[in-house]
Amino acid sequence: MILFDIKDGVGKITLNRPEKFHSIIRELALEFQNSLDKCINEGNVRAVLITAKGKAFCAGQDLEEATSPNAPNITKIIQEHYNPIIRKIRCLEKPVIAAVNGVAAGAGASIALCCDIIVAKESASFVQAFSKIGLIPDSGATFFLPRLIGSQKATAIMMTADKINSKEAEKMGMIYKTFPDKSFESESWSLAKKLAKMPTKGLALTKKLLNSSYSNNLEEQLKIEENYQKQAADTADFKEGVSAFLEKRKPNFKGK
Repeated sequence: MILFDIKDGVGKITLNRPEKFHSIIRELALEFQNSLDKCINEGNVRAVLITAKGKAFCAGQDLEEATSPNAPNITKIIQEHYNPIIRKIRCLEKPVIAAVNGVAAGAGASIALCCDIIVAKESASFVQAFSKIGLIPDSGATFFLPRLIGSQKATAIMMTADKINSKEAEKMGMIYKTFPDKSFESESWSLAKKLAKMPTKGLALTKKLLNSSYSNNLEEQLKIEENYQKQAADTADFKEGVSAFLEKRKPNFKGK
């Protein structure tokens, strides 16, 4: 249900349940978490790309599983399936790219929105589908979406469950960029490879700073920037970056 591969410094996580539009069941959720753990622990992974096979990115929760006689209750699903995925992505000290190849709905959209950088096919779309079945947005959607696009638009999108095409999403700042369908795979892979060749520790510290900015005031954030900048300046990649600049050559970062 999850394909995982490491190539060119990129840990690629591919959802592989296309016949059900990658709707999430327990097995898929746990495999997803396991793949994220590999990305956390493997030193040769310096960037992560999350995408899916076929026409959809992720349709969210598989409602057949959720309503079956032996189904885990909603609290168990959130606590053991979705929240661990969101936490692992946000705490992963490497850039995580969501390459949205088709519709991302419900928790599928939430997973994309929590990633560091989101790119999408021109034909892709995003739906906060929860209100259609009387639920509330979960998996961090109420945290990330207002911060990406503002409270007014986020509220309307969540309450109406309107489908947002990728061009609209890019225009409103929900995602970083759209790519033409024909070049989507190559362009999203190029972005992941580019990030994998950059100074990994510096990018990790940048991600930590962005995470902390959600709750810090300016003075607190300035103090953390000061501390993290000192850490970044102590890395081998900083020394390599300065040397490359002075020698007018491309840097060869090692992620150290």
